[in-house]
Order: sequence, then structure tokens, then C-alpha cells
Amino acid sequence: MNTLAHPQTRPAGTLYLVPTPLDFGCHHQTPLTECLPQKTIDISAQLSHWVCENAKSHRAFLKRVHELSPLQTPLQSQSLVELPREAHKKGDHQGSFNGKDLLQFALEGHDMGLVCEAGMPAIADPGSSVVRAAHAMGIQVRTLVGPSSLMLALAGSGMNGQNFSFVGYLPQAPEARQERLRYLDQWARKSLQTQIFIETPYRNKSMLDSLLQTLSAQTRLAVACGLGLPDEHIESHLVQVWRERSIKPDLKAPCIFLLGT
Repeated sequence: MNTLAHPQTRPAGTLYLVPTPLDFGCHHQTPLTECLPQKTIDISAQLSHWVCENAKSHRAFLKRVHELSPLQTPLQSQSLVELPREAHKKGDHQGSFNGKDLLQFALEGHDMGLVCEAGMPAIADPGSSVVRAAHAMGIQVRTLVGPSSLMLALAGSGMNGQNFSFVGYLPQAPEARQERLRYLDQWARKSLQTQIFIETPYRNKSMLDSLLQTLSAQTRLAVACGLGLPDEHIESHLVQVWRERSIKPDLKAPCIFLLGT
């Protein structure tokens, strides 16, 4: 008696977390070979299904990859799906978006890439909901090597790298921002935990002004500007020293702010 063979189920693909250079939105571009290992570049060239923060900026990244490692699938034939606006505005952990709908290609056996505009996806950028969904769906997750601005800034700050917290963006309203800074200042000195946060470049100067007005004189403050760029600059001093300095750093580039002991 003949029996019909069950069709073999194609194993799920892998979700690769692909880091990108930190020069997004900057006047200068860092050669990919100076910030990404060849393996990361080669795997990026092999992928043809992506979940990205912004399709336009990701196409620009793939063009840079293609110059070093030819794309396996032509750019115009790549599948690029943007993370929904909800993940950008509310964050991956506050809205109802769970990321599963974006991983259908991986369930069908295709490898996929998750990418943000600059740095490591899902760290200080949206995407963690997609990673969480991949784990729930039995999809293998692999993180490729590349830059993370938070870790570069922390390493260069001279502050506590054994106990630290990333707190994202601080409030824009001056009074609310000062209240938040006073809390972070007190907690950093009490817990010895380094506090890390970011700001939109055009508000960097006002953030530094608020920091110098609000923080305790003996709190250590570090500002890491233009990480990964030719004019990268990191300064770390006690607030009292910052206040006495007549020359402040150029804050036009993306900056990471850190405070602690």
C-alpha cells in the first residue's frame, strides 16, 4: 500500500542583528572597514529580507556594503519592511506591537536582518520587540559584531562600567528635565551606578547647560561626541571642572552624556 510522504518542513531562518556605522546624519562617512568586521559586511551582503528603522537610510547602507561585498540580491529586489511608527514613538515595551508579523519570511526559511539607522539595533533604538518575537517563535537570533555608541562612550568615560543604566531621553521641559537630573545625580552617587542618556543633536548645548546648572559640583560628567567619526571627542571631568573651563566641546555631532562618580 502506497502512502504519501509528508512534505519536509523547511527549517526557520536566522534573525541577524546587523550593526551599522555611527555616521548617520553626519557630514563625514566612516569607511565600513574601519567600523565593521568583514564577516558582518559579508553576511549583510547575503541577506535579502530586512526589518529596518528606515528604508531609505538602509538602502544607503546596503549600497556601501555592495562596494565591498556584492549583494546576493539586487537592491531593488530586496524586501525591506520598516518598523511601525508605534515602535518609534511609544517604544518596544509600551505599545501593542509585538513584532511577530514582520518575521514571516524567517518562518518560511529565509534568513533576515534587523537593522537601525546607526549602531546596534534594539539598543537605544527600536527593534527589541522583533528580537523578543523571534525567540517566542523559535527563530534563532544571532548578533553580529559592530559599534554601539553607548558602550564606546562608557568605556571612554572612566566611569563605573560594572554598574550602569541607560535612561534614554530626558524630558524637554526645563523644570521636568532639572527634576530628572537631580534624581539621576542623587541616585548615581548613592548607588555608584553610571547614568547614560542621549539627546537630539540640536538640543545638545541646552542639555549641557542644564547639566552644569543642576548637577552637584563633585559629580563626574562625561560627554562623548561624534563617536566613530574622524573628529570623535570624549571629555570626562568633575562638574566643578566643567564649570571652570572657558572652552566647551563642539556639540553639533551626536553625543552621549554620562554622569556618575
